[in-house]
Amino acid sequence: MTAVLVKELIEAGVHFGHRASRWNPKMRPYIYARRNLIHVIDVRETIRGFLRARKYLRQVAAGGSLVLFVGTKRQASETVEQQATRCGMPFVSDRWLGGTLTNFRTIRSRLTRLEELESLRASDEIDTYSKKMQSALAREYRKMYRNLNGIRTMNRLPDCVVVVDPKKEKNAIREARKLGITTVALIDTDCDPDVVDYKIPGNDDAIRAIRLFCAAVADAVLEGKAVLEERAKASGGETPEEKPVVEAVVSQGEMA
Repeated sequence: MTAVLVKELIEAGVHFGHRASRWNPKMRPYIYARRNLIHVIDVRETIRGFLRARKYLRQVAAGGSLVLFVGTKRQASETVEQQATRCGMPFVSDRWLGGTLTNFRTIRSRLTRLEELESLRASDEIDTYSKKMQSALAREYRKMYRNLNGIRTMNRLPDCVVVVDPKKEKNAIREARKLGITTVALIDTDCDPDVVDYKIPGNDDAIRAIRLFCAAVADAVLEGKAVLEERAKASGGETPEEKPVVEAVVSQGEMA
């Protein structure tokens, strides 16, 4: 299994980091070598990160908790949306709204406005407005849909935030850390690994690498959900009480 994973990682170009001049010195333990001014990431560290993160994510999903996918950069946006949808989890793929986690109640109120606009567009009432007002409402709807559609099913705070490129998504990481929410991230050689709980060293710019990362995360969540369903069947079809996962699967020493 590990041999197959190594082959997939190499083919996806996960081991290619940034130019050596752009590196973060804290990433030194995860760098294997430097070739032609480019840092090469140690694939063994990538695999360790994958295994730890998958184990934790399975436990989170098995506990009935939410996992929020975040990836707003052009290379990651489509993949994040596809994989989050596949495993039935919320996502942010267009723009991170400040306060998405720390001001969650206000964000939920904006979702109510989005639903109002959708109801208006679906009814004949929209025809009673002037052309100018219809155009303004259409612009408001498109903007809100892009920003909020992915989290409309997030009726509570997530227990874990999965991020592609924590440097790009620094605001999401900052909010998660402030609330004590666990973070899992694909980190390149220019990132600060100290701000992430479960770090997976790898190329966070290559589309194939991002697809591999997001697919692995989604698979882990689906495996955890399958365990949850089995427990529900064993208990007579009742869904177990949802509770947050507050303990990590691996020790702090392993996560360091």
